[in-house]
Order: sequence, then C-alpha cells, then structure tokens
Amino acid sequence: MSPDLAFDTRALLADLERWVLCESPTHDAAAVDRMMALAARDLAVMGAAVETIPGRMGLGACVRGRFPHPRRDVPGILVLGHLDTVHPVGTLARLPWRIEGERAYGPGALDMKGGNVIALAAIRALAAAGAATPLPVTVLFTGDEEVGSPSTRDLIEAEAARHAAILVPEPGLPDDGVVTGRYAIARFDLEAVGRPSHAGAALSEGRSAISLMARKLLAIEALSEPDCTVSVGVIAGGQWANCVPTLCRGQALSMAKRQADLDRGVARMLALSGEADGARFTVGRGVTRPVWEPDADTMALYERARAIAAGHGRALPHHSAGGGSDGNFTGAMGIPTLDGLGVLGRGYHTLEEHVLIDSLPRRARLFAELLASLGA
Repeated sequence: MSPDLAFDTRALLADLERWVLCESPTHDAAAVDRMMALAARDLAVMGAAVETIPGRMGLGACVRGRFPHPRRDVPGILVLGHLDTVHPVGTLARLPWRIEGERAYGPGALDMKGGNVIALAAIRALAAAGAATPLPVTVLFTGDEEVGSPSTRDLIEAEAARHAAILVPEPGLPDDGVVTGRYAIARFDLEAVGRPSHAGAALSEGRSAISLMARKLLAIEALSEPDCTVSVGVIAGGQWANCVPTLCRGQALSMAKRQADLDRGVARMLALSGEADGARFTVGRGVTRPVWEPDADTMALYERARAIAAGHGRALPHHSAGGGSDGNFTGAMGIPTLDGLGVLGRGYHTLEEHVLIDSLPRRARLFAELLASLGA
C-alpha cells in the first residue's frame, strides 16, 4: 500500500526558487560551493548526516547526506544529482526566476535543481508520513557534471559501488518518460598553433591559427553521422586585429549510441592532428562517458517505477537518451540505475529554461513511492 503523502506545490516552488537564485556555474568553484552549502543545510535540517567533500582540479566541492536507518550498513539507494549549471553568474539578469502560467523559469531550474528539489521533497514527505524506507538512502550532490565529471567520477563510482540501486533525478523526457540507458560521450580539446607576423605590414609571412581552426572545424562537422555526432561548442583565438593570430583553442563533443561507434569517431577525430605549412593542429581526448545499456536489473527497477505510475493512471515510457549524465557511470558499472526521474520542462542550457509546475508534485510522488517500494 502506498504511504499517505502530501506535496505542496507552493512549498516546492519556494524551495526551487531558493536554489535557482543561488547561481552555480561549473567553472566558478566559489559559486558551486555556495550552492553546496545551501543544499548541505537543507539535508542537515532533514536529519541527514552531512559531509562536504572538498573539490579538486579547481572545481567545486560535493555534498553527501546519509539518512538514519536501522539497517545503515545494508547496500541501499543512492540519489545522485549535480548542482552545477551551464549558466554563468549574472544569468539571472536575463533569465530571472519567474512564474508565467504553468511554467517556472530560471537558470538550472530544469537541469537539474528541480529534480534535486523534488528528490529531497520525496524523502521529507516519507518522513512526515512516518513511512520508513526499506533500504537506507544516501544523497550525493556533485559540482562538475556539466563538464563531464572529471573531478568526481572516482567519487561517484566508489559511492555507487556501496549501493543496491541508483536514482538520478535528471530532467524527465518530453513524453513524461524516464531514462534507462545513455549514449556514450567523448570530449576533445582542440588547438591550432600558427606563425606570428604583423597583419598589416607582413601578412603573408604569418600563418593564422584562426584560419587553420576554421578549416578544421569544417572537417570536424563533416564527421557527424546518425550513429556518431560531432559538434564544436567552444572557440577562442587571437588578441589583436593587427597581428596574425598564433593560437586558437576550442572544445568539441562527440556522442554515439554504441561504444564501437564512439571508438570509431574518436579515432577519426584524433587523425585530424597534424602539421603543415608552418602551422600545427592538435586534437586531444578529454573526459569520456561510457555507453550505458540497460540490463535486466535496470529494467526490473524501471518496472517498479512503471507499476507505481500505472497505479496513478499514468503511463511511464522509457528510452535510452543522449545528453549524458552521471548515470552513464553507474549504469555502465552494472548497478541498477533509473535516470530521468526529475521534473519536466524545456529549454535547458538556454535562456528559455523552465519547468512545468504541475510536474513538481507528480514527480515527487513517483520518487517517494519508488523509494518506499525498493527492498520491500
């Protein structure tokens, strides 16, 4: 029997507003740490034993909250979320927190502060109803997911290995579905090095790093195909208009549905490195997320969630998805993982990012009832 749970949409929105107003872009470690402090306090008020784990690689800290349980040492449930966003501090001036009709707007509201808020609301509602979870629950919030989790992958995998199942409140899918697998992702660092000269007095003596990068960008974009896409998302080069630029850097990302497709794409990207006519282009491989393909245990976890949704008269479709998440790591480890359990909305990573307000209590209830069912 489902516990008698109560979710107040206004309270959920108030919590989400507090979190959205604490801007936390990945590369601003101080901002991420402020967000972690806010989350740590919320966890402590809820009764969790809270630890702040220092950041490294110049990135922000993590927070882990372990809730009391009579079977504390039994492998339990790990709620895995990130608190970093892609929006730089100051984005609130262009994307202010606001409610318009059925939508709540703000940087990080959908990806993924909304999902983290409803996960904590689910735990809080179970406690208020006196409904103990059969298995102990731990929450881990990280601060570098948006750049591939380079500083936290080891922490995520070590923590996940101590648990029986992983719940990831990343945004739900547009069809109200959840995620049971993720595509592989590889990141690349691009560098073009040219030869300097005065652009006005001796243009022909120089070799432009920007021109070389531009030519290579066309070659990179041409590598994209349905099973392995490639895109360039960052470019920076040059300092003075009257100097032939000697350095241009960029970052690219490749996504593939199967590991073999990604491996082939990586080989093609690395083959673009080379030197010609006094200029050099280098492709370096960055962080990689492995393919997560659902196994029987993950599908059994999904079936538990699907049955809960069906009990409320709702379908809960499932898909493998692109985009990547820390669920890639835990799913690839073979630990039952259910992703996409967060709120619904559109426009994440843009200035139109918003959540659908009615999904807050509905998804919080699904999350709570799933926690209450696992291990029963």
